[in-house]
Amino acid sequence: MPAENEDRSHVVVVDAYAASRSLVLEFRNRGFSCVRVQSTREVPFVYRSAPYDPGDFVADIVHDGDAAATVAAVAEYRPIAVVAGGEIGVELADLLAERLGLPGNGTALSAARRDKYLMIEAVRAAGLRAARQLRVTDAAELAAWHRGLGGRVVVKPPRSAASQGVFFCDAPEESVAAFRALAGADDVFSRPNDGAVAQEYLPGTEYMVNTVSRDGRHHLCDVWRTSRISANGVVDLCDALALIDSADPVVAPLEEYAFGVLDALGIRHGPAHLEIRMTPEGPCLVEVGARIAGGGIPACATLGIGESQLEWTVDAYTRPERFHARAGSRYAVRRHCVIVGMVSPVEGVLAEYRGIEEIKALESFHDLVTPVRPGERIRRTVDDLGYPVIVTLLHELEEVVQRDLNTIRHLDGAAFYVLEEEHAEEDAA
Repeated sequence: MPAENEDRSHVVVVDAYAASRSLVLEFRNRGFSCVRVQSTREVPFVYRSAPYDPGDFVADIVHDGDAAATVAAVAEYRPIAVVAGGEIGVELADLLAERLGLPGNGTALSAARRDKYLMIEAVRAAGLRAARQLRVTDAAELAAWHRGLGGRVVVKPPRSAASQGVFFCDAPEESVAAFRALAGADDVFSRPNDGAVAQEYLPGTEYMVNTVSRDGRHHLCDVWRTSRISANGVVDLCDALALIDSADPVVAPLEEYAFGVLDALGIRHGPAHLEIRMTPEGPCLVEVGARIAGGGIPACATLGIGESQLEWTVDAYTRPERFHARAGSRYAVRRHCVIVGMVSPVEGVLAEYRGIEEIKALESFHDLVTPVRPGERIRRTVDDLGYPVIVTLLHELEEVVQRDLNTIRHLDGAAFYVLEEEHAEEDAA
């Protein structure tokens, strides 16, 4: 229960973990107290290594499945807003906002905002281009569907994230093997996969489009172009994101399509992170999350353009008049920014990285983090959770950033990673 002398307005953040701390801090810096609600009894696997800082919150409520009890506990704080801190919190955030009469997206389309099959079908029903797909529950049906479709197929979990469990399959037997691997496994949020989703492979460059909405009015915050490599058995592994200016010709069709997707999925309030392929036939949705972008993208957007989804989200929920006065304004890239993920081809216990100092000496080097440190186990990078080193490049000249990105790719490879057993062999020699 809130303290008697508590006079700050409260904002509820559902499933606030380390990845969304920047949003929590933005609310706190604006003078709001944050109440944390955890949608699951146990912390999901993906968040266990870096959960959250309890000091950021005035209360921590764990939802045990009793919606009425959780609504009552949250209502004690008389919140002015309910926001999803991450993908897994979207549905509970929708429910809490609806029950408390706060701005939100309602529960009618909550499942479609999480389930990747329902998501694409909602987009198709709205008359937008959507991938051909199949809800997979039977291996024989999947094999027949793949044979009929032809070409490459993507098989993935219905509700996971960070590219975890995504398979690129060129033959029906590969699709069946992917389905069987997923059917018996948990997703990134420690929940069992309910079958799988098979979709046609979408050719073309993939873009990340970040938006914030209020009262059904959408604002484009930033757009990132992804670059991809084939490595470690993954055909389409994302290895870098580059911030692009809103004046880039590709942005207008992406924005129009993205706003149509938001309408189709009933996203009227708050942030959204859309992944869209610019195919030869035009934009086509890969998936969308009704929450802020992850991976430090908002912080990097601020470096490049001066603000991000963070400021826009706080305005949307706490200063709607300011949001509406500014919505639709165009952003400009002041400094070119690229987020680079190093791609490990090795597995074992890491002894050291060879080449870190060369990366730090690059002209556009801004920051470097090491999710995997010497002495810890390193695995081959096969999804967005497996980058052992993440580098941020920042410079006024795009050519400098591109050159340094190319240099990092030159440095990356087996020789960059030294395992403990290799160290031992060198010492013995």
